[in-house]
Amino acid sequence: MNPKKIKLAIVGLGYVGLPLAIQFGKKIKNIKGFDLNFRRVNELLKFKDTTNELKSSDIKLAKNLKFTYKVEEIKDCNCFIVAVPTPVDKNKKPDFKLLNGACKLIGKILKKKDIVIFESTVYPGATEEVCVPILEKNSNLKFNKDFFIGYSPERINPGDKKHRLENIVKIVAGSKPKITDFLSNLYSTIVKAGIHKVTSIKTAE
Repeated sequence: MNPKKIKLAIVGLGYVGLPLAIQFGKKIKNIKGFDLNFRRVNELLKFKDTTNELKSSDIKLAKNLKFTYKVEEIKDCNCFIVAVPTPVDKNKKPDFKLLNGACKLIGKILKKKDIVIFESTVYPGATEEVCVPILEKNSNLKFNKDFFIGYSPERINPGDKKHRLENIVKIVAGSKPKITDFLSNLYSTIVKAGIHKVTSIKTAE
């Protein structure tokens, strides 16, 4: 799959997802920025970012990017990057409510040969043990046969104007070697600092 010819959806438009969507929106023709938050999407359609990570002028540069809160508008995408928050609860345990919801949503529209890439911060093993079963259950597709996954940890530090997405080395791993190569080619279109391939998703996590 040629990274420049994919139909990409960024799921979650917070301080991680929005910069990703903007950078890819400059390089890839078919890209959607998806968030269930109606207000957030409407702000972005007016080129406003209330997280203050990006200026209006930055958002306007992503000429290929379309923002939406409608699931039907990302149904035709064949690559999804999940960038939803994974906070820690009061008992210091990871709260995967938003991540599980994103997997369920994507699972319902997942097609054969689609790729789901996770950037949300999780503990080692979570992507394959938590996310994959939800994708399989909701899609009726088989992991690593019908669809594939990748993991690339987000490295964005909110409010840091010096260390940005494009100048921090990106770690990538796929569920198969060819998927790792795909992730490397995809992210290299926007990351100038370089790509570091690792041998497993657990290692990347």
